[in-house]
Amino acid sequence: MSGATSAPRPEGGSTSAPRPEGGGGERSIGEIFSSITTEMSTLVRQEIALAKTELRQDAKNAGRGAGMLAGAGVAGHLFLASLSALAILALGHLIGHAWAALIVTVVWGVIAAVLAKSGQKAMKQVPPPMERTTVTLKEDAQWAKHPTS
Repeated sequence: MSGATSAPRPEGGSTSAPRPEGGGGERSIGEIFSSITTEMSTLVRQEIALAKTELRQDAKNAGRGAGMLAGAGVAGHLFLASLSALAILALGHLIGHAWAALIVTVVWGVIAAVLAKSGQKAMKQVPPPMERTTVTLKEDAQWAKHPTS
């Protein structure tokens, strides 16, 4: 990283400004240290501001995407309801509307049961949240109690 070339310069345009007492010498270590800490704090503040801006934008995009997914879920639900009604009407001409409704309802019940069982199986495979972090925190706490062991 070449911070020396991109650092802001004092009003004289030079990175090593002469001392104001008129000696014409280099800046003291204290002045250099003060300048470095000021520039570092400015840099940190700017990085934090950038991170906040990026997080705000990302959250806004995520919210918009979540809203669109919710809309897609509603539209998908309406699609399945309409498709079910169509299946009932189509089968109703062959076997009667009551039997057609029963058949379509049973099919959706079987689909729901299979999806529920599959989801339950998948959820059992998910480890507890932050499992490794919890273990390391417990080890840290144990070490803090007995640092020599």
